[in-house]
Amino acid sequence: MLTTIQTSFIDTRANDLAWALGREPLPSLATLDLQLTETTVQLRVLGASHQVLLESSAGSCSETVACMPGSNTPLPLGVSKRLGNFEYEFAARVESLSAGSFAGRAQELLALVAEHPHGLAGVFPGDPNAFTALLAQRQGPQVHWRTWHAYPQERRLVATRTRLGLGDSQSGAR
Repeated sequence: MLTTIQTSFIDTRANDLAWALGREPLPSLATLDLQLTETTVQLRVLGASHQVLLESSAGSCSETVACMPGSNTPLPLGVSKRLGNFEYEFAARVESLSAGSFAGRAQELLALVAEHPHGLAGVFPGDPNAFTALLAQRQGPQVHWRTWHAYPQERRLVATRTRLGLGDSQSGAR
């Protein structure tokens, strides 16, 4: 699903992004609710980037990657930890691209997410390459999601990848 966001771009630099687990739902500008087998996932585009909320029989998880005033947890390159019944893995990468490469890559990602039934992309006004995009899927006892945050003024793309091992009784995982 592709949507145009009706607000201005808040997070102006890739380096302003922070990461957090367990935050309460923040106000969203666009959402996509997904039912992935016995797991409910809500993808959320925020004015300041993204939030993913997950509910399953094994518990709940909230991941936020955004510009969060007062946050002292910068975007990590990688995290692997146990969260209650979940095995959580997160990775982030920042790509700096040439002007032509940036525009092409941005449009390629938007097309990928817009055409996917489990994808949500919010384009910010003023630049067709300023966006936040999310894509989720379930693979066996795991839910995966990927996100992309585009900063055309810097020609930088921030890509994240998350894997959450559910460990619930329906999947047979431990």
